[in-house]
Amino acid sequence: MEFSVNNPILFIIFGVVILAVVAQSVFFLVRAIKRAKELGIENSTVKKTISSAAVFTIAPAVAVLVGVVALSKSLGIALPWFRLSIIGSITYETVAASNALNAFGIGAETTITDPSVYVTVLWVMTLGIAASLVLAPLVTKKIQNGMMKMGMKDKKWGEIFNNAMFLGMISAFLGYVFCDVTYLKDGYLQGLTPVCVMAVSAVVMAILGLLSKKCNIKWLTDYALPISLIVGMASAILFSNIFGGYVIPEITA
Repeated sequence: MEFSVNNPILFIIFGVVILAVVAQSVFFLVRAIKRAKELGIENSTVKKTISSAAVFTIAPAVAVLVGVVALSKSLGIALPWFRLSIIGSITYETVAASNALNAFGIGAETTITDPSVYVTVLWVMTLGIAASLVLAPLVTKKIQNGMMKMGMKDKKWGEIFNNAMFLGMISAFLGYVFCDVTYLKDGYLQGLTPVCVMAVSAVVMAILGLLSKKCNIKWLTDYALPISLIVGMASAILFSNIFGGYVIPEITA
C-alpha cells in the first residue's frame, strides 16, 4: 500500500491518543466541580470560571491551528494535529520538523512520501518536547526555590536572573531566524525572509500591546499571539515572493 501522510489509519491512531487526553480533561473537570461543591463554592462562580477558561483557550487554539496549517503541506494534517494537541509547542514543533526535513534534503513545501522520513520527523518532534516531562519534576522545584531565595536576598538580581533565563530561551530561536543571513554575500536573498517575518510579527505584537494598555482593550492581551502569528505568516508569503523561496539544502551545502 502506498504511503500517504493523510492516510485514514493515521487519523484513527492519533485520534485514539487525543481522545484519551480529552477524557483526562473531562475527568478532572468533573472532579473539580465536585470538589467545588464540597467547598461550598456557588454554582454561579463555578460556571463563570469554566466559561472564562473556555473563552481564553480560543487564543492558543488559534495559534495551534496556524501551526497545523503551516506543517500540513509536508506532514499532512494528522501528525501536526496530534503533536500540537497534546504537549506540543508551535515554536518548537515547527523548528523541529523543519530541521528534520532539512536533514533529509526535503523542503517544508514538499509532501513526505517516504514512511521512514515520516517516522523520523515524528520521533524528532516527540522526543525533544518529551524531555520537559522528565526534567520538570526533577529540576523545576530546585530552580524555583533557588530563584525565590535569590529574590529574597536581592530582588534586583532575582529579576535579572529571571529575565536572563527568558532571553536565553528566546536566543535559541533567534539563531534559527538569522542562520541563513550569511548567504547574502553569495547573492541569495532568501535568508531575509524569516528576519522580515520576525520583524513584522514583533511590530504587530508591540502595536497590540500598546492598544491593550493605552486603550484598555484587555482581550487583546490574550489574542495578541495568534494575531501576530497570522499576520507574520501572511507577510511570509509576501517576502517569499520578493526574495524567492526558502534556501534549499542544495544551496546551503
